[in-house]
Amino acid sequence: MSYYEIQGGRPLYGSLAVHGAKNSVLPILAACLLVPGQSVIHNCPDLSDVAATLDILRLLGCRADREGDTIVIDATALSRWDIPEHLMREMRSSVIFLGALLARLGTAELSYPGGCELGPRPIDLHLSALRALGAEILEEQGALCCRGNSLRGREVCLSIPSVGATENAMLTACGCPGLTTIVGAAQEPEIVDLQNFLLAMGARISGAGTPAISVQGGVALHPAQYRVMGDRIAAATYLCAAAAARGEIELTGVPPETLTAVLSCLEEAGCTLHTGPDRIALACAAPLRGISPVRTAPYPGFPTDGQAILMAALAGGEGATLFVENIFDARYRHVDELRRMGADIQLAGRAAMVSGVGRLHGAAVRSTDLRGGAALVVAGLGAEGTTQVSELRHIRRGYQELDKNLRTLGADIRELP
Repeated sequence: MSYYEIQGGRPLYGSLAVHGAKNSVLPILAACLLVPGQSVIHNCPDLSDVAATLDILRLLGCRADREGDTIVIDATALSRWDIPEHLMREMRSSVIFLGALLARLGTAELSYPGGCELGPRPIDLHLSALRALGAEILEEQGALCCRGNSLRGREVCLSIPSVGATENAMLTACGCPGLTTIVGAAQEPEIVDLQNFLLAMGARISGAGTPAISVQGGVALHPAQYRVMGDRIAAATYLCAAAAARGEIELTGVPPETLTAVLSCLEEAGCTLHTGPDRIALACAAPLRGISPVRTAPYPGFPTDGQAILMAALAGGEGATLFVENIFDARYRHVDELRRMGADIQLAGRAAMVSGVGRLHGAAVRSTDLRGGAALVVAGLGAEGTTQVSELRHIRRGYQELDKNLRTLGADIRELP
């Protein structure tokens, strides 16, 4: 089983273009199912989650081809509405196919999705949103049988701003005659990206980025060409890596306004930041210092996907920082691995008190999930000595050539068998 070997303590310098957003490309690829014909999606990262999505599209009868960072989806021959359990278990985001299949074919059959083990993440919100639009959903023995014979536009009220439920409601609403209003919608930039793709397909949709999204369903759609936004969580990872290892880097391809909460934390910790359109520059010459409490929250709050990554950077700094995880119950699984590297982190329920130890030390650690794995890489870059990070399959779900990109910035990191 391969692992990353990192020789820590080398400052990072240079410029890097950030790959396309994992959390945008997956629902956009699913949205290609809405119409027959060929859609062309640019800036698609080469990730295992994207590969799993393409496998599902092919199984459903679509043509799915990749050339570089461009993926061509031809959904003309869509012929199946059922997704086998082994494909659903590969990633949590596979549930997004539910809305697209209902809108196009009026039926869908799939099992409960897999993904990182971050505690209970019920898809009840997805199902209640689709039921509100008239879908009939039968749940039995871990399978979902969905029928959309009575779909029509209605008001959908989400009790919490779930990104996935918002996306599923948007896709289903495209196939519902009449007006759908999604109240309590998630406001993440990836929701806006999905709306922009649907607009390119001819959809009549507005409000993404606010708590209320309106969709006029039953409108004729057509295939489209689109470029996926840059990955703000990947950008946060490289910024935290440079903060942990110190140095000066510039990232391109990500709008800084999508990372306001993360950038403010890094600035408070002692980093110097300069931003421009689709550009973020960070310089850090001294150990990071403790900052005000970091509380994860739906966008525009601090992203739960950035919690472990920032924690890893601050663990090797000075001073104390309180983290409060408000989204997932099991998002501190990386803490025990950071402790192997000398981190001083005390847990109490949803709270984690991080006391900087000045510098972490290298150790053999194991990725526990996607962002936890990235956090261990960040910690290893700033640590003294050699760090070995195993279970790279988690990291490959959301990062394209992480080791290669870090090497371009001067990191001593390599993948070994």
